[in-house]
Order: sequence, then C-alpha cells, then structure tokens
Amino acid sequence: ISRFFVNPQGSVNAMDRFSGPARLMIVSDLDHTMVDHHDGENLSLLRFNALWESYYRHDSLLVFSTGRSLTLYKELRKEKPMLTPDITIMSVGTEITYGEAMVSDDGWEEVLNQKWDRSVVTEETSKFPELTLQSETEQRPHKVSFYVDKGKAQEVMKALSECLEKRGLDVKIIYSGGMDLDILPQGAGKGQALAYLLKKFKAGEKRPINTLVCGDSGNDAELFSIPEVYGVMVSNAQEELLQWHEKNAKNNPNIIHATERCASGIIEAIGHFKLGLETSPRDVLDFSKCKLENIHPGHEVVKFYLFYERWRRAEVDYSVEYMQNLKSVCYPTGIFVHPSGVEQPLHDCIDAMGKYYGDKQGKLFRVWIDRISSAEIGTDTWLVKFHKWELSGESCFI
Repeated sequence: ISRFFVNPQGSVNAMDRFSGPARLMIVSDLDHTMVDHHDGENLSLLRFNALWESYYRHDSLLVFSTGRSLTLYKELRKEKPMLTPDITIMSVGTEITYGEAMVSDDGWEEVLNQKWDRSVVTEETSKFPELTLQSETEQRPHKVSFYVDKGKAQEVMKALSECLEKRGLDVKIIYSGGMDLDILPQGAGKGQALAYLLKKFKAGEKRPINTLVCGDSGNDAELFSIPEVYGVMVSNAQEELLQWHEKNAKNNPNIIHATERCASGIIEAIGHFKLGLETSPRDVLDFSKCKLENIHPGHEVVKFYLFYERWRRAEVDYSVEYMQNLKSVCYPTGIFVHPSGVEQPLHDCIDAMGKYYGDKQGKLFRVWIDRISSAEIGTDTWLVKFHKWELSGESCFI
C-alpha cells in the first residue's frame, strides 16, 4: 500500500456507490444477531468486521435492520465496536436511512402513511390495561410500542387487531422477544422495508447479485419470507423464530439454522452458501501464509492494524525480525496521512510501534477498521481511506 489516509468524511449514497449491482448485500438484525451481548470481548463482532472490511466493503452492501429507534441505535454504536452500514432500517422497518449521514428515504414514509392514523392507534390501545407503553424514545411516527406478558400476548393481539380494523386502519402487530409488541402500518416491517429496497435497486438495474438476511427473533421472520434471498437464523435464535421457520420455511434450502452464535453464525452462512471468502483475518495467526489472489487494498490495511493490536497485546513475540517483515510488505514510499493533514512515512510509523510492545497486555484492547475505500492513483499506488477505531476498556476512540 503506497498511501494510508484516514478520512473523517462520510461515503456516498449506497444507491450510487457502485456503477453496477453489489456482489453481496447482508441485511442483519443487531441485538443478539450481529451483536452478541453475551460476548464480553466482542470477538464475534470483531471477526465479522475484519472479514467485511477486508473482502466485501469495496463491492458489497451492509444493511442493519433493527427494532431499535434512532436513539437506541446510536447508544448501541457507542457501546459496541460496530461498522458503519450503507443502509440502516430502524424501528422495526418503519424508517430507512442511507449512509453515515443517515439521510431519510422520503418515499418510504409516503408508503407507510397509507391507512395509518397514529392518534387512533393510541386511543384504542389505551383501552387495554394489559399493555404497558415503552419509553418515549421507542414511540415513532409509524410505530407504537408496548410491553405485554407472554401469556396474554395472543389474546390481546387478536382483540386489538379487530378494534383497529373497525376503525378503518390497516395495521400490522408484531410480537417479539417474549415481551415486545409493536403496532405498525400494514406496509411496514423489516421484510417490507427490504422488499422496497430491492425493488428500488432493481429499478436502477442494481439489484444485488446475492442477498443474505440474518436474524434471531420474531420481528426478523419477514426477512426470511422475501423471495430469492439466503437466510441464516443464528444458533441462539429465539423459539418464536424457530417455530415460524418450522411452520413456514422448513423445506427451504436457502435458510439455515447456524451452529454458531450471532456474527459468527453470519460468517458461517457466507461459507455455507458459498457467497464469498469466509475466513476472517482475525482467524489467521500467520499472515505470511495467507496468500490470496486479487486482494483488495483494504485487506492489507486490516492486516496491518491486526498486527498492531497483537503487538501491543504482546500476542506476538518481540522481535526486530517481525518489524522488518512488516516493513518489507509496505512500500518504502508509503505515507500515512493523519486527519489533521500531518504526513508521516509508513516505515517511521512502524519504527514508532517498537516502544509500545506489550503496553496493552492483559487489557481489553482491540482495534477495528471501518469504511475502507480506495482508488488506484498510479502504477502500484493506491490512495486508501479508512477510519481506525480502538477499544480500550469501556471507551472507544478514533
């Protein structure tokens, strides 16, 4: 790599990032699917991050589809080492935004306004004492959310559906997680939002070559109903989703129940369906033995910072030879450009690493790369832009 450049600016709209269709589009739920809240070191998520930025970011699309509102989504991003998606679907498929700037899709809002009156929904639901309103952050223009006991859920949903139908509304009631009840316009939901996006891509002759949907709970079921997509229910999927699959898609060979949890299950599905490379750079201990053809420059950036992480964690032996080998795979003229504009020869950066050996040993220290993009600006010369994040204890910093 002749030039590293850390760029603080956002990327272009996902619809316009490629001249043709994306090679792969991954559409994943977040909580307990992409993000494992039982994985204290976030290794599953970090494995996926390294895989995506190395092999997929440059020609594929990452879509997060979550039940979280914008407020809770931003909170999760502060807590976990997450990548920046090309598209974000929030509030159980009632909001679609694009890019880092999260530009709203106005066309989707128009679709959801049909036969929807939020004031009528709040009026009718107030007649059900079994329903407990969720926090204000979870109440959105096209979503009204409650908690309800599992034993009362089905009875309440049936009665509520009848009441709202009599009032002339066409709604969808989704129960998930054994406690969450969401009321949405009939045209909303994670599956409908994905169908809308695929239709939009198709109209521009950019429908992704392959799409993989990933989920763990009831509000993800719709994703698996979209025709011509691959699907993975992670190993820790909830009973409600497994029951749906048993009843509706048991014989669909394009949907699997992974043996791995969360993001590791997504990686497993990439391999199972032969959608592309499945070995995360985090799973490679000796990069000198990792010989792959047609590797994107992003792969080299990810490898460089994985070595940097392992060096500071003392997971590799202290050796001058290691540093010389690292220099040997970096062009002598390579330059690192800091966001401040300060330029430093890449070999000088490597030399400076020497004094930091083992300073994070035994500590929760991880590094991940986000939003890698590159352009060939000369023979064997690349301009590579990326964001580098470090996780140290409970804090993340760029």
